[in-house]
Amino acid sequence: MKKLLLAVLTLLMAPALSAQVTIMKDPQIENMVAGVSKDSLESYVRKLVSFGTRSTLSTQTDPKRGIGAARNWVLNRFNEFAQTSGGRLTAFIDTITLQPDGRRVDKTTLLGNVVATLKGTDADDDRIFIISGHLDNMRSNVMDGTGDAPGANDDASGVAAVMECARIMSKHSFPATVIFVAVSGEEQGLLGANFMAEKAKKQNWNIEAVLNNDIMGSNNSNETNVINNTKIRVFSEAFSIQDTGRAALAIRSLGLENDGKARQLARYVKEIGERYVDNLEVVMIYRNDRFLRGGDHTPYVNRGYAAVRFTEMNENYYHQHQDVRMENGIQYGDLPEFMDFEYLRKNTCMNLSNLANLAKSPSMPLEVKVETKRLTNFTNLGWKAPKSGKVKGYYILMRETTSAIWQKKYFTTETKSDLPYSKDNYFFAVQAVSETGNESLPVVPAPAGR
Repeated sequence: MKKLLLAVLTLLMAPALSAQVTIMKDPQIENMVAGVSKDSLESYVRKLVSFGTRSTLSTQTDPKRGIGAARNWVLNRFNEFAQTSGGRLTAFIDTITLQPDGRRVDKTTLLGNVVATLKGTDADDDRIFIISGHLDNMRSNVMDGTGDAPGANDDASGVAAVMECARIMSKHSFPATVIFVAVSGEEQGLLGANFMAEKAKKQNWNIEAVLNNDIMGSNNSNETNVINNTKIRVFSEAFSIQDTGRAALAIRSLGLENDGKARQLARYVKEIGERYVDNLEVVMIYRNDRFLRGGDHTPYVNRGYAAVRFTEMNENYYHQHQDVRMENGIQYGDLPEFMDFEYLRKNTCMNLSNLANLAKSPSMPLEVKVETKRLTNFTNLGWKAPKSGKVKGYYILMRETTSAIWQKKYFTTETKSDLPYSKDNYFFAVQAVSETGNESLPVVPAPAGR
């Protein structure tokens, strides 16, 4: 009797279950995530600390000390990774000469970003995804380019994450291109990031996402003494400062103040990161950066690209922008012993899973529209196939207007959908999905016209 009842219940439930979407993990991405090594990350951080100082204003001729030695070492490691890439990974130091600016550059200085490019395999796919951390660091006095400055967490942690992602991902191929970059000049005013973002804009790079990692390897705060290695913050701008005029009017009329490129990217990285990394919550912060502070994603945001910043949940200011010293029983300085390398491993896995999922996905669906010709309690969506990538189907995303994240996903193989939910009460978006289940970034529909 029990078996018969169970069979009946199973049959009754089958139609409902078929309508649900179960998100599966990509085995290839799971294997890449499993390959992230805490020991490798620690070795990168300790090596970067060993250069004494990595100030942008420090020596560039000493083979063992200063920013010059540090960037040469990162370049050499990228070139080592390239040997297992089948020719897909190439690396170089991209330089520009800075003149004294009367602020944070007091002498003519050669600035160099260490850039490794993993070329995409699809000739029709021009998308670029960037992961960055800043190589330079600072003492209490930002103009001190000679004294020791370990910079273990700020930002050897971010550079280590970039390097580990490059080490693992260079062994695999992706349709889209991934760029791994250790930028310089962050502490002097985001100089390296500005140089790269402006170059990208002038050369019309199709950058779909920038993941910037800065101070993401320690788990505790000073003053409040909070300890937590299960959360990381993602900072995202609501919409671009380029959204002016008609674009700003459209944002206001459609209620899309919370749906700019960076904010959509933040939602994406939260979902994918938490899918692949256990015991890690990606906490969305509705600011471009920390209160009145800045980071290397900002030059990209200011040029209209989707860019976000990852930073640990609880910063410790005893170990940030501080000379190494003992004062009133407190150890100051950004030293490796204050790092949590297991936490850094999880945060690196979160970055890697997002980069891989994005680079394996099709490009975004085109001309996503919502019908507005007639009043209806349905939401009628339509779109066209993406420019590149093999598509299995599409996810239609849905959330209430007060929700920070997408709440429902519907899969379809069609290029249109009629949903029994009012566009007055919900936001919608559409993602393209690859044959292996990798999702593109979402596209919010525009009105089809009356």
